[in-house]
Amino acid sequence: MYLPKLYREEDHARIVEFLKANGFPALVSHDGEKLVATHLPVEIVENADGSLTVLGHMSRANPQWKSFGEQEVLLIFQGAHTYISPRWYNHVNVPTWNYMNVHVYGKVHMLEGEELYALLSDLVKKHESATGYSMEGLPADFVEKEIKGVAGFALNVTRIDAAYKLSQNREDESYTNIVRELEKRSDDASHEIAQEMKQKRTGMLS
Repeated sequence: MYLPKLYREEDHARIVEFLKANGFPALVSHDGEKLVATHLPVEIVENADGSLTVLGHMSRANPQWKSFGEQEVLLIFQGAHTYISPRWYNHVNVPTWNYMNVHVYGKVHMLEGEELYALLSDLVKKHESATGYSMEGLPADFVEKEIKGVAGFALNVTRIDAAYKLSQNREDESYTNIVRELEKRSDDASHEIAQEMKQKRTGMLS
């Protein structure tokens, strides 16, 4: 990813928080002939040594999982993004786009048996915590049949590129006005970008 130093996010805790909040990335790998990608839900695991592991699964009918091997694969996590009008600056300029994206690279190994069951069970519990629905409450033969159709994996993270392009190159007057204009909009993405900008620079107006 093209990543100017000005837009590089290096706060590990903030990056992990971002990954957990945007847990439906695109997984990109090479199958020997072409690039292939799948959008899928993942879980972020913080290990005791500070490293990260990403857990996920896809349909076994999807041939992408067969391409993993020893290659380094890419997960693209996309956060809020929005249009920035040049009318909001105190000088002549051009339109641009503010965004928050994180690219995660790593090596994959497949999960089988109890590891795969635990991954799927934890995922169901996370999203069904208030309903009482669980894998453990389903017929065992049904669960076994369904799991056979799943390819689970763990990705050990080798590197992370985090790009938060939030008008860091603007002087205070334009920066403050961008935040104000974004807050006037009705969409959540503009409000999220505005909030991130306020956190990036102290002394911002509400």
